[in-house]
Amino acid sequence: MTISPELTSWVPVPLGSDFPIQNLPYGVFRDAAGTRCGVAIGDAVFDLGRAESAGLFHNTGLDHDTFRSDNLNGFLGHARGVWSMVRSRVTEVLSFDNAEGKAFCADHHLIIDHPVQMLVPVDIGDFVAFSSSEQHAMNVGKLLRPGSDPLPPNWKRLPVAHHGRAGTVVVSGSDIPRPYGQRSGDGAPTFGPTDKLDFAVEVGFITGHGLERGIDIPIGDAEHHIFGMVLVNDWSARDIQAWESAPLGPFLGTSFATTVSPWIVPLEALAPFRSVPPIQDPPPFPYLINPERRGFDIGLSASITPAGSIEPTTVTEVSFGTMYWTIDQQLAHATVNGASVRAGDLFASGTVSGTEDTSFGSLLELTANGSKPLSMAGGSHRTFLVDGDTVTLAGRCEAEGRVTIGFGECTGTVRA
Repeated sequence: MTISPELTSWVPVPLGSDFPIQNLPYGVFRDAAGTRCGVAIGDAVFDLGRAESAGLFHNTGLDHDTFRSDNLNGFLGHARGVWSMVRSRVTEVLSFDNAEGKAFCADHHLIIDHPVQMLVPVDIGDFVAFSSSEQHAMNVGKLLRPGSDPLPPNWKRLPVAHHGRAGTVVVSGSDIPRPYGQRSGDGAPTFGPTDKLDFAVEVGFITGHGLERGIDIPIGDAEHHIFGMVLVNDWSARDIQAWESAPLGPFLGTSFATTVSPWIVPLEALAPFRSVPPIQDPPPFPYLINPERRGFDIGLSASITPAGSIEPTTVTEVSFGTMYWTIDQQLAHATVNGASVRAGDLFASGTVSGTEDTSFGSLLELTANGSKPLSMAGGSHRTFLVDGDTVTLAGRCEAEGRVTIGFGECTGTVRA
């Protein structure tokens, strides 16, 4: 259900908020009354747990106590029709001209305007990290494999990916420990804390109900199994990653921490911001071809607030619409061999990079592997992250005639 751009809410929504009534992203929060699921509206949270107890979602097909939970998996396990009905009920009760809805919310204390602690919104069973930006793959290939073809021969044939570590996915605001590992050295490898800690500007999708093991998800059905999207910072130790990546790929260099934004923006909210992705040449195999080839125009940015400073410096701005492989292709490929998908699985896009020097999605690219330091506010410089640095990702969708929506912040601070 796409919400009309003319609709407003009786809940105050500050100008420029990421969370107008046209968005209504889902998350999980904790306050003195416990842990439950909610929807963001302006600077407030609509309490889905109390709304469910008050009967707002009768006859929608929800299981009992779906939203009085520490994760959204139970809700995501339902079909898209249930997702739409719940979104419709929440939209109706929050609409500006609904006096009865306003009274209902007041009677049951459904609007929470005090600070709450946000949690990882789903219990992540599996985490897959793709490499879907052609420009990023080209940049990294040139930096790390000079003199050879920067793109491996399989890169334009399939969405390249590796399995990440679901247990180290953390919510925005969590500290990021500097990881230890092996690095290449003069004549012999060394062991110690990484000297090349990096961020990665990414977007991830969260799956809803899946299919049994052994049954693939056709590309035309893929978005029926995708609930929504989050910002992802798949932190990377580039020196550890470079040493360990041959022959099997990333392991310790990326498994130590992955930050996600706390609010899942549903695909229904993102529908007005569709874009046409790049032409794929050579054409992919038929199982990866969707006649309705569509991406999403999400404006992404990353900023660094240097240790000891309060002034952030924006270091990159890029559009998610540049991605070579789309989310429906990613999910179709991930399941074509019969691998199962469950509610709450996380699939990250891989680093998003554009063609301009200021649109690269990692410090590895922005600083040419440390050879071109970036100037920070206050006069300091960065090649890679130092202890105390804070990285903040942001994502916003804008289109003519549409209300701008966003993802909120995805932030983390490096600690020793």
